[in-house]
Order: sequence, then C-alpha cells, then structure tokens
Amino acid sequence: MAQAYKTETGSGDQGSDRREPRLRRLLSTLRNDRGIWRRGIVLAAFALVLALVMGLHARIPNTIGNLGSLTETFLPWLAVLIPVLFVLALVRRSATALIAVLLPAVVWLNLFGGLLADRTGSGGNLTVATHNVNAENPDPAGTARDVAASGADVVALEELTASAVPVYEQALDSTYKYHSVQGTVGLWSKYSLSESRPVDIKLGWTRAMRATVTAPEGKLAVYVAHLPSVRVKMEAGFTARQRDKSADALGEAIADEKLPQVALLGDLNGTMNDRALNGVTSQMRSTQGAAGSGFGFSWPASFPMARIDQIMVKGVEPVTSWTLPETGSDHLPIAARVKLSATGS
Repeated sequence: MAQAYKTETGSGDQGSDRREPRLRRLLSTLRNDRGIWRRGIVLAAFALVLALVMGLHARIPNTIGNLGSLTETFLPWLAVLIPVLFVLALVRRSATALIAVLLPAVVWLNLFGGLLADRTGSGGNLTVATHNVNAENPDPAGTARDVAASGADVVALEELTASAVPVYEQALDSTYKYHSVQGTVGLWSKYSLSESRPVDIKLGWTRAMRATVTAPEGKLAVYVAHLPSVRVKMEAGFTARQRDKSADALGEAIADEKLPQVALLGDLNGTMNDRALNGVTSQMRSTQGAAGSGFGFSWPASFPMARIDQIMVKGVEPVTSWTLPETGSDHLPIAARVKLSATGS
C-alpha cells in the first residue's frame, strides 16, 4: 500500500514537472518573441479608431448623410466589435493589439456602463405607457387589450388610422374613462383630461398633441408625439431633416409649457444619444436612463436594436421603466412608473 501511494505521488509530481517546463517555455518564447510588439499594428489602429468614434461621436459631422446621427443611433452596438478585436489580437499574439483593445472597452463602459446596472426603484403614484401601434397592425383590438393589461393609468398611442380609432376606443373605454385623439396620436387616461389640443411640429398634419392629466397626486402636462421616420439610403445616407425640424418644434413647445410637471410619451424615431433630439433631451430626463434596467430597446419588435420610443419627464421623479411584451406592432410598448407631487401642480 505504501509503495502504491508513493508511485501515485511520484506520477503526479512528474505531471507537474512536465507542465512547469511547458509554461516556462511559453513565457520564454513570448519574452524572446520580438515581433509580439510589432505584430497587430493594423488591429491596434482599428481599435484606436473605434475608441475615437465612440468617445468623439458628437464631433462626427452630420453634413454628409447625417453620419453623426446614424452613428449615435446604433452607438451601443459598436461594443460587438470589441470581443472580435480581442480574439484577433490573441490569434495574432500581439501585445500591442491586446493593449489597444482596452481603449474602446474603457470608452464604451464610460458611456454605457451605468445602463448595465439595475436602476429600478419602488413606489411612485402614476404609471404611463406609450406604444406605436403600427398603421398596418392586423389586430388593433388585441394590441389595445395588451397595453391596457399593463396596468398603466395613462396610455399614449401613435400611428393611429381613422379606421382603427373606433376599434381602439371600444377596446380601451372600459378601462380608461377619458381620452382624446388628435390626428394620428391619442391619449387614454383613468383620470380626467383637459386642455387637449394638437401641437404643431411643422409637418402640415397632426402627429403630436398635449393634454393635462389631473391625477389625485397632482397635474401633469402630457405630450404625445410621433416624429417623422428616418431612412438610410445609399445615395443620401441617413435622411432625417424632417425629423430634426419636428424635434426642434416639439422642444420649443415643451419649453413653453406652463405646468411644472411634464411628460413626453411617443415614438421620437431617435435615441437619447442622437444630437438631433437635443431640443427635447436637453430639458427632459429619460425614464429608462434614470430608472430602467438595461437599454430597453423597443424597435424592431422582432429583434430590438434601438430605443426610439421614449418616455421622458421634467419636474417628475422617475421610479422604474420597462418594455412590455410584443403586440401586433413592429414596435414594443414601453411603460414607466413616476412620482408626481401635489406641490408641483
């Protein structure tokens, strides 16, 4: 028995001895490999460019095909290039490239690392939701029921068609006593609505509205908006001039609002990173950014890649924000719970 134990122990030591020289040989090879710093220069340069694009995205000009706004719309997704560069640097056995890959990783974490944490809170006294229902929605009644099932006190709908409005009214009226439809947008509320009117966002037809919701905890000015769509065309790039013009007009309307507590619900066809929405984003907070979990992408519904549907507030405390399950639309509905203040009415 003693002999057998000694043999096994000796065998294990021999295995360790074999592994140790292998490790020493590898380290020796790396120390003596003078090309470890020269290889991968192209990869390192690409990593540096990626870091610069993310860190200086606001400096990318919009004069050519709105390239800056296009980059900012999908800015978080540039992260997928980082592990690719890391693997290529390992394959090339390039210390230069490996170190360079750290730069875009650090920049990305600085920009979006905070969104990886759960920022949701508890409490609040008003739940709001918004949904671009899609003009070609095959099941408007089902979509209305799905949104109402969220428990929202106030619901905004965008891309309403004249033929579908009665369907939404019938499906929602049992839950929401008050509603107002202005053009292609509408607002349904469990609490009384007043001062409902269209908001001119320089389109020639109505795709935005404003109303006062009088909740038990206070009054809230609610804006519902559906900004013009943007397109990516080979010959013109990211075409968003009309969207940008409407965003500026919407920002001016919100800036002129008399009530101190304001919420904006709608499809803005742009993300919070898009500089073209500065007229709005500079004066309001995104509930997802302040009290959400993750990025909260809302479009396209089948594989969400961007949060272009927004719930934003001013003079109101966001508590939590989330996306709702897929409906018959190409957008996901989104919801948020906020805290109103009676002193802010």
